[in-house]
Amino acid sequence: MKKLIKLILMISLTFLNPVLAKSNDEIANKISKNIRCLVCQGQSVYDSQSDFAISVRAVIEKKINDGSSEEEIYEYLKSKYGEWISYEPKLNKFTYLLWLLPLILFIFGGLLIFKKVFIRI
Repeated sequence: MKKLIKLILMISLTFLNPVLAKSNDEIANKISKNIRCLVCQGQSVYDSQSDFAISVRAVIEKKINDGSSEEEIYEYLKSKYGEWISYEPKLNKFTYLLWLLPLILFIFGGLLIFKKVFIRI
């Protein structure tokens, strides 16, 4: 009976291990797509092949293997490199302008277009 339990346990762990590894890879890819490469302009760590991106991907994988959650990894990277490293910064007193500037530019551009089209001076 014990041999049967051991056999079932070994078989289940054999099939479960690739599933766990895949989910860790998916988490690592998700995080690295949301982290900005500080060396390359406009690229995420996932897309970049710079030394910085490679080292950040290694840190992300190590943190995942150590059992850190997504939020803990994001907080670690933000504490080390600043809020700017994230493509999705939180709304706080330091990022108000970052969040409001596109809205202000959109309204300003709309007013300019309205003035040019409907109000001819």
